[in-house]
Amino acid sequence: METQNTEARITAATRKLVTSLRTARGRRENSLFVAEGQRCVFEILPFFHCRWLIATDAWFQTNIKMLPPGVKVLKARPDEMERMSSMQTPQGILAVFEIPEGHGGNRNIPAPRPGSLILALDHLQDPGNLGTIIRVADWFGIRQIWASSDTVDIYNPKVVQSTMGGLARVKIHYCDLPETLAEATKNSIPVYGTFLDGEDIYTTPLSPAGIIVMGNEGNGISPAVEPLCNRRIKIPSFPAGATKVESLNVSTATAITVAEFRRRTAQ
Repeated sequence: METQNTEARITAATRKLVTSLRTARGRRENSLFVAEGQRCVFEILPFFHCRWLIATDAWFQTNIKMLPPGVKVLKARPDEMERMSSMQTPQGILAVFEIPEGHGGNRNIPAPRPGSLILALDHLQDPGNLGTIIRVADWFGIRQIWASSDTVDIYNPKVVQSTMGGLARVKIHYCDLPETLAEATKNSIPVYGTFLDGEDIYTTPLSPAGIIVMGNEGNGISPAVEPLCNRRIKIPSFPAGATKVESLNVSTATAITVAEFRRRTAQ
């Protein structure tokens, strides 16, 4: 039997809790994270348990019929939404979701499936970059990402917003990245690293399965991870020799790299 949505006014204590989820500590202590904006909330809603869906009266008047049964609804004034929101222009709706036990943790990292591509992120710090990379992985059918333990938190509100729902379909595992990659190389899994002195990605052979390492925004792949990359590749600039920017944004480079892997290995 379906349960009806319950409605109530948000309390000061709940508002304070939601605001605390902007920090990694707040999310960790409460095992909760926030998704903002109608599209992001409804993409995630089928995959994570929703503690509360919080919105303005104006949003509910127009959209209440969109909600599936059983969602606990809290109504908030526009000024309360602004205080809870991490967006410059709040959209009148946010949801608080429970973080599943072990999700995004460093336990039980599954071995690569035969024929699968995995992304490995080495010390990424920008939430927008991580969110975009998760979205890229979702688009190109990459279902597993390994991230160094010092990579930005996947439940950071800006990460969640940037994924556009990809967080629901791509599993991120934080780990000791050098150790995890070393284990992969023992099993003869190709580990591709992006370097300025690598082989041209458009002409070098690419395997349909393996691990693609993307490095930090400013420093690239770390000295601890670099020796574990047994395939060095690069995205060439055009035309050769012309004056240009020093490097590509890491999320842009990830999209180009993964697209080329998929294009080449699909043929």
